[in-house]
Amino acid sequence: MAQDHPLAPSWLSSRSSTDDLEQKLFPDDARREASGSLSISGAEVTRLAEQHGTPLYVLSEEDFRRRARSFREAFGEAFAPEAEVDVFYAGKAFLSTHVARWAAQEGLCVDTASGGELAIALAAGVDPVRIGLHGNNKSDAEIRRALDAGIGRIIADSLDELNRIAQLAQDAGTTAPVMLRLTPGVHASTHEYIATAHEDQKFGLSLSGGRESAAWTAVQKALDAPAIDLRGLHCHIGSQIFEPTGFEVAAQKLIAFLAEIREDRGVELAELDLGGGHGIAYTEADSPRDPREIAEALAATVKQSCTEHGLSVPRISIEPGRAIVGPAGVTLYTVGVQKDVGVDTPDGGSTTRRYVAVDGGMSDNARGVLYDADYSAVLASRKVEGEHTLSRIVGKHCESGDIVVRDVYLPTATERGDILAVPATGAYCHSLSSNYNYLTRPAVVAVKDGASQVLIRRETEEDMLGRDTGFAP
Repeated sequence: MAQDHPLAPSWLSSRSSTDDLEQKLFPDDARREASGSLSISGAEVTRLAEQHGTPLYVLSEEDFRRRARSFREAFGEAFAPEAEVDVFYAGKAFLSTHVARWAAQEGLCVDTASGGELAIALAAGVDPVRIGLHGNNKSDAEIRRALDAGIGRIIADSLDELNRIAQLAQDAGTTAPVMLRLTPGVHASTHEYIATAHEDQKFGLSLSGGRESAAWTAVQKALDAPAIDLRGLHCHIGSQIFEPTGFEVAAQKLIAFLAEIREDRGVELAELDLGGGHGIAYTEADSPRDPREIAEALAATVKQSCTEHGLSVPRISIEPGRAIVGPAGVTLYTVGVQKDVGVDTPDGGSTTRRYVAVDGGMSDNARGVLYDADYSAVLASRKVEGEHTLSRIVGKHCESGDIVVRDVYLPTATERGDILAVPATGAYCHSLSSNYNYLTRPAVVAVKDGASQVLIRRETEEDMLGRDTGFAP
C-alpha cells in the first residue's frame, strides 16, 4: 500500500523503514539511535515524552544558535565593507526569555510586535537599543512603554500612528526613533494571508501615487516633526518565501524612494530594513535557500541600486523570521485512535486512507487550519521495517479540519502509544496555540548535549480555569 497510492501527492516519497529520515526537515543534531528512537541534540524523544509528557514542543538550542549565527555572518560578509547589517530575530515566531537571550548572545536584535513581546524581550535583559516594535495598531500604552524603555526603533505603520508617536514622544519630552513601514506593491509567492507588501491589506504606507502617496506624506511629516527621529524605511513582503525576485524588486523600489527623499529634502536616510520571511522546509518538496546565497544576491542588488542613484549604502537590517527557529523545533505526539476510511479516487475507483489521531492538534499547531500548511512526520519511538501506509495525522478537536499532517507514509504497524515527531514546528506553533476545547497548552523544552530544560512549563487545568470567575480552586 506504500507504493503509488492514488491519494498521495506527487512529491511524497514512499518509505520502507523508519531509518529514512529526511534530514533537511529536522534540526541538524537530530539522529536515529541504535534503538530506533529519534534523538535531538543527544536527548531521546522517548525519554523526553516520559519526562515532560506529550504533546511537547522540543527546541534544539544549538541548532537555533547555529542558524542565528549563519544569518548574521552571511549578511555581514555580503554587505561589507559598504554597510553594517543588523539581523532581527522575529519574536512573533516564538519568544521566551531564554530564546530572547540566545538571540542576543548570538549578536541578533529582537523584533517585537506587541507590548507583551516587548515585555518578554525587556525581561530577558535584551539591550533596549537592540529591540524594535512593530504592529499595525499599537496602543498608546505600548508606544509609551517603548519610549520609556528607550528601544532602538518604532516602526510606524500608518499616518495616524505616526502622528500619535510624535505626540506621545513630545508629551514625554523625548524623541522617538522611527522607521516607516512601506508597501512597495510587490506580490510575494506565498499564501495570501502571509503576503504583506501588496496594496489591499492592512500593513504599511503605500508607495502608490507618487508625491500624493501615503508614504511620501509620512516622510514629510516625520522629517518636520521635532519629536521624531526618522531613521529610515522598512518593508516586509511576506513569509515562507523561496523566490529571491520579490526581495530584490522591493529593495530597488525603496532605494529609488530614498533617492527621491534626498533630492527633495537634502536628507539621506541612514537605515533600510528589507524584511525577511525566508522559507523553510516543511516537507521534502521544499528547498530553502542557504543564508549566504540569499545575502549575496540581495547585497548585489542593493549595492548596484545605490550606485545607480548616487547613494551610500545605508545600514541594512533583515528579519529572517521562521528561518531561525522553525527548523530548530520538533513537536512530539502520542498516537491514539487509528482507523481506515474508504475514499473515492479521482479516476472513479476507491481506496482507503488511514487516519491516525494524536493527543494534540489545531490547539498546538493552527497553521494547517489557517494556511493549509503541509507538514511531515516520523514514527520516533522505535524502529519498524517493512510496509508503510499512506496516513493522515489528525488531532482530537471537534473539527474535521483538525489536520496536523495531511499526507505521510507511516509504518503499517504503528500502534497506540507510539510517539510521532512532526519537524519544523519551532515557529508559529506555540505562538498561535490556544485552549480550544479546553485543552491545556504544551510545554516547551530546550535540548542540548543530551539534557533538557523547560523553557515554558506545561499549562495546567488550574491555569486555564483560573480566569473563570465561577471556578473555585
